[in-house]
Amino acid sequence: MGYLTLAGAIAAEVAATTALKYSEGFSRLWPSLLTALGYLVSFALLAQTLKSVQIGTAYAIWSGMGTAAVAVLGLLLFGEGLGVPKVAGILLIIGGVVLLNLGGATH
Repeated sequence: MGYLTLAGAIAAEVAATTALKYSEGFSRLWPSLLTALGYLVSFALLAQTLKSVQIGTAYAIWSGMGTAAVAVLGLLLFGEGLGVPKVAGILLIIGGVVLLNLGGATH
């Protein structure tokens, strides 16, 4: 159940960060409200996750997968470039998350 709530936390964080881009510096109401709601939901789900998943593992997955997902959305939605360094960074993030999962057990 912990990893399911963590997946929801990641999805909410990615949605909030994407809405943050659309908020244009909090000058647009609806994207700004979606940003606030997304981060609130994300932190609430992350807090629930920490009841069953170690904090280091949960935070690494939450931040790493969120970062990788936002980088991909930046490419798809905002036309951001995708060079070798960015691809390598995303792969390193995913690799780090995998290694943390292999080495960390839930409590």
